[in-house]
Amino acid sequence: QVQLVDSVGGSVHALVSLSLSCTASVYPVSPYCLALFRHSPGKEREWVGNARAGEIDYADSAKGRFTISRDDIKKTAYLEMNGLKPEDTAMYYCASRYFNCHTDARYFDYWGQGTQVSVSS
Repeated sequence: QVQLVDSVGGSVHALVSLSLSCTASVYPVSPYCLALFRHSPGKEREWVGNARAGEIDYADSAKGRFTISRDDIKKTAYLEMNGLKPEDTAMYYCASRYFNCHTDARYFDYWGQGTQVSVSS
C-alpha cells in the first residue's frame, strides 16, 4: 500500500507561481511512477505530467509553464506552476503506480487526497 500526501494548494491571481508537492510512504520510491492529475468541475480528470527514472513528461497544457521534479531520497515529487491561468483552476492530485507511467488515470493504483488550486483573473 502506497500512501501519497499532497501539499496544500491555494488561491492565487493569474500569472502568479505556485508549487505543490507529493510525498509517498513507500521506500524505495524510485521504481514508482509519480504523476500529477487535475480535475475541474464538469471536465474529465486530466493528466498534467509524470516523472520516473529520470524521464519527465508533460501534457501540452503544462509544457513551458509547469515543471515536475522528484527527490527519491525525500520520496517527494514537486510540481512548480508558473504563469498560472484561470483555466488552471482545479483539484490537483498526485498519483502513483509501480513501474511504467501512464497518462490514463485508470492505470494508477494510489492517489493523494488532492489539493485545490484556484486562479483568479
